[in-house]
Amino acid sequence: MGTYHESTDFYCCWLAVGLVSIGPRVVQGTAVGQAVEGIARQLEAKGKIRGTLLLSLAFMEALTIYGLVVALILLFSDPFD
Repeated sequence: MGTYHESTDFYCCWLAVGLVSIGPRVVQGTAVGQAVEGIARQLEAKGKIRGTLLLSLAFMEALTIYGLVVALILLFSDPFD
């Protein structure tokens, strides 16, 4: 029973990390594209747009890190013991 249970945990955590990282990556690409368009349209607002973009990217990256932490907790905590 140990090998099936351990492999299932591993694949579930692998799937969770993969799914959690897809969303922020797509949104980060969209955000960067919109920021570049905004800077191209309004060059004098470059500093504000860049600051807002960096803060937003940090929050999006934090979501990915939280997903990784939750997956690792689920992987290494065994509720069946």
